[in-house]
Amino acid sequence: MTSQFWLWFDVIAMLAGGSLILAIGKRRTGHEEAHTVIHGIVPIIAACLYLLMATGQGSILLPILPGSATTRIFYFGRYIDWTFTTPLLLMGLAYTSMPSGLRRGGAILGMLLADVMMIGTALAFGASVVEWIKWTWFIVSCVAFLGVYYVMWVALLQEAGRERAKVRSDYVRDAAILSVLWFLYPVILGLGTDGTGILSSTTSVALIAIVDLLSKVAYGLLSTVSTGKLVDEDLNDEGKVTASARRAA
Repeated sequence: MTSQFWLWFDVIAMLAGGSLILAIGKRRTGHEEAHTVIHGIVPIIAACLYLLMATGQGSILLPILPGSATTRIFYFGRYIDWTFTTPLLLMGLAYTSMPSGLRRGGAILGMLLADVMMIGTALAFGASVVEWIKWTWFIVSCVAFLGVYYVMWVALLQEAGRERAKVRSDYVRDAAILSVLWFLYPVILGLGTDGTGILSSTTSVALIAIVDLLSKVAYGLLSTVSTGKLVDEDLNDEGKVTASARRAA
């Protein structure tokens, strides 16, 4: 399978996945609506950027080394994708941790800014030709990534602990899934043509396409369905309280 196959595959799969999430996601509460919109729009944004790369508009040829006649394909479109979609996924995670209402605005803002910094410096890493510059940007990006992890596993986890047990368990599951999947990105980029070149261009494109689908479509579906179940419980409990009040009256 070629790089083009994987790029076009993700165009179709992302569009279908986003449409499915928007179709099955409900909007009975503001919390549920936020999840539906966030997780539905993320794959659709990704589909647009995969279309950009599949048509050749989201990639350029760069020399492997300064002055080298040998070139590599640099898919800058993926970094544009991540600039929009990863902050949205983090906002969805914040909503998961605090269904009763968003708190810790400063921590959430810091997480989003660290995320944008992570993607921006990763772009500089991928676009660099000089080795020491390339790997300097890689290290900076990884440090920013640690900042994102910190907020996920400290501030947001603390807030999830203030909610009921089901919320906390859902948050831990979602944060763990994103943490593992997102950890794969720097590994693939570092081993791929943007980094050491150990992985071929086709292999790195395929791996990123698969991880993208898992972190945007599969994860989005799981989170949306789980949110729907929590809202079902809330509405059912409210109905019971209302019925009891009417009987007492």
